[in-house]
Amino acid sequence: MLKRINALFGAQDMTVGRPVSALLRFSIPLLIGNFAQQLYSTVDSIIAGRYVGDKALSAIGTTLPIINLLLVLLMAISTGAGIMVAQYYGAKDKEALSRSIGNALVLVFISSLLVMAIGIPLAGSLLRLTKTPVQTFDMARSYLTIVLWGALGLGFYNIVSGILRGLGNSVFPLLTLLLTSCLNVILDIWFVAGLNMGVAGAAWATIVSVAVSAVVCIIKLYRMKDVVQIDPVNLIPCRKLTGQLLRLGLPAGVTQAIFSMSMVFVQALANSMGYQVVTCTTSVMRIDGFAMMPNFTFGMAIATFVGQNIGANRMDRVNQGSRDMLKVSLTTSFVLVALLSIFGKHLISMFTTTEDIINLGVRQIRILSAGYIAMAITQVYGGIMRGAGDTMPSMWISMFTTVVIRVPLAYLWAWLTRSPAHPQGSPDALFFTLLISWVIGAVSTYLWYRRGTWREKSLIPSSASAPLTA
Repeated sequence: MLKRINALFGAQDMTVGRPVSALLRFSIPLLIGNFAQQLYSTVDSIIAGRYVGDKALSAIGTTLPIINLLLVLLMAISTGAGIMVAQYYGAKDKEALSRSIGNALVLVFISSLLVMAIGIPLAGSLLRLTKTPVQTFDMARSYLTIVLWGALGLGFYNIVSGILRGLGNSVFPLLTLLLTSCLNVILDIWFVAGLNMGVAGAAWATIVSVAVSAVVCIIKLYRMKDVVQIDPVNLIPCRKLTGQLLRLGLPAGVTQAIFSMSMVFVQALANSMGYQVVTCTTSVMRIDGFAMMPNFTFGMAIATFVGQNIGANRMDRVNQGSRDMLKVSLTTSFVLVALLSIFGKHLISMFTTTEDIINLGVRQIRILSAGYIAMAITQVYGGIMRGAGDTMPSMWISMFTTVVIRVPLAYLWAWLTRSPAHPQGSPDALFFTLLISWVIGAVSTYLWYRRGTWREKSLIPSSASAPLTA
């Protein structure tokens, strides 16, 4: 029994056993953990919308693209570290593994301080840049400033949980998230409903809970001495490892930056349509976060699986695991589309009681539903390439679908649909263009995957290529 418990909470070797079993064993705790993480921001929105009002919900939604944009560097480091950890763990190179993790921890510490130093003084200017409605401006600035004060906790939680996943351990981050999600709900209700702190209370609840998650995960990583050694020597920056980490992570960071920047422009378009539209889009995108969760989870799972097996020179398992993961992801997406079609109105009603906002939200959910099938393809094939160390394709595809397609098309669509009812354009422009960009992204990702050049990007020299079969 003790051996099984240790195996559950320790690193998982995904280079042995049936690929589909290893993937599901890793994915299910990760999926539940992502669900818990999504609850952080969703609970903020539900409680703010219910106890403070639609304007509070709109204020929180206005800040999200800005927060995501400011945190892209942390995301880049986390992505690069996850790929390096998976490949060095698969190759059983403890020294390189430990030094890679040490370098990642130092980089994320410096980057978090940089985010705080830049973001906090500029919070008001960034909100004005996105045309935040005057009715919600003060609440949005308060929420954004407080969340940015918690950047250090956000940075360390994301990097350490990503490292643990790279080691094949998705159970411990899950349990940590479940614990701190409960803490977040309690603090949200206490601060917002009990102490009448408004959106500021929701922000404080979030950063306190994330900080607790970060501390718990750091302690866990430090104690995994049989797998990795965290000591002062390994915290000394190494030019080679730092360069590798940035080479692998920066394309993902640039991808996220491009996406976040496009969302800032789209948010500005939504803000110009009034806070009611922002309230609706905030509700829809919270639901979208849960709907997207299986796709992102399977993308992370296959990236870890591919990284470990390429590190172990097991390309046969990469091919089989990729096929298995695609089947699981597509099946899940079809089920989700059906559920959203049935329960969309009930989901929107959790955030607001305003009937017009609910009806608009239901329409937007139906528009986006078909896109989840496209995103299943994007995340699985993109995850395969990321796990192999080929992170550039996602950057170029994201740049094309957002900068060239989504943002210009959204503004054009809005301009062409102006009317007395919608002087700044129809809200449909926000979501039909997102659906179109998802579909184009899926096709582009699959075609790039079929080229097969990702097989040559491994950090482990001994990895050999194999015939393209998946």
